[in-house]
Amino acid sequence: MDLEFKRPDELVALLCERLRTERLTLQMTQAELAGRAGIGVNTLSNLEAGRNVSFESLVRVAMVLGRLSELEALFMPKLESLDDILRYEKSASRQRIKRKSKDA
Repeated sequence: MDLEFKRPDELVALLCERLRTERLTLQMTQAELAGRAGIGVNTLSNLEAGRNVSFESLVRVAMVLGRLSELEALFMPKLESLDDILRYEKSASRQRIKRKSKDA
């Protein structure tokens, strides 16, 4: 399935349905999954319905479902050349510059 042509709300609906299907495939109730993830049933219900929940809640559910590798791949850098690797290493070592105080 090509996700490039989906609107954000369509992607959310699709991913929420996949989450629900994964839970049901594993024969878990919302209460069981929520309990193992350390979140409330209402939070899991909201997640499956596409309502806003914390990113930490999503990570907790992914951990219980054994889907951390998918989350890990989400923002992996695309390193296709030596230039990409050098740029990545340079940006990884960048630090925020502190503002000079007005008194100085």
